[in-house]
Amino acid sequence: MKEPNLKPDERLDGLPSQGVSIIQNPDMFSYSLDAVLLAYFANPNKKGRGLTVDLGAGTGAVGLFYAKKVRGQVKLVEIQEDLAAMAKRSIAMNEMADRVEVIHSDMQEVFDQIKPGSVDTVLCNPPYFPVKETTKQNVDEHYQIARHEVAIDLPKLAQTANKLLKNKGKFFMVHRPERLGDIFAALTARGLQVKHLQFVYGKADREANMVLVEAIKQGRAGGVRVMPPIVAYTEDNNYTKEVQEILYGAAWTLD
Repeated sequence: MKEPNLKPDERLDGLPSQGVSIIQNPDMFSYSLDAVLLAYFANPNKKGRGLTVDLGAGTGAVGLFYAKKVRGQVKLVEIQEDLAAMAKRSIAMNEMADRVEVIHSDMQEVFDQIKPGSVDTVLCNPPYFPVKETTKQNVDEHYQIARHEVAIDLPKLAQTANKLLKNKGKFFMVHRPERLGDIFAALTARGLQVKHLQFVYGKADREANMVLVEAIKQGRAGGVRVMPPIVAYTEDNNYTKEVQEILYGAAWTLD
């Protein structure tokens, strides 16, 4: 790994199991456990030899973590120029420029740079919260775009993923359990059939606060499988053994 080229107020956050570090600025939106779990959950066909696109890539955490366990090319699509620039520097620092690149673009306008129907796997950690008249949005633009459906909503995201993917290509997303009705409706209406769900719990005695979703373009309807849950923290607020293994254990491999 090359020496980091950090600007004032920037820091390095890393994922030891994958040997990857990400340049972040705490004044902007930073990745958290949901990004790590999405990259871990994603399990494509062809042993990862095909093209992967990470939509709304932010500083590149999901795509860079995922890239270490596959062989194919990974393209990170990010609308915010500051975050896209940080992702580019993280790619260079991790010496992954031969397989990973950043595309600074609105994901809905990326088709002149990524051919429709050419992508094997799409990843996305999207904004979780719909925009309503009563919604209290973050004043900071970086957080607002990352957390609220300002730049894109679930139906438009599903349409973008469908257009990018090959038939039988896979779409992986992390979201909030309370949006499952919206998720199923948006994906199914646009030819993406949900096949696997995995719920994530902050602690064992609490409601799930994340859901990991796998859908297949032009997959058969039905047959949804719910995987064993992931519990993030013990009662004394330490990571559980499962999450510690994901973060600090052996490098991930595809099934």
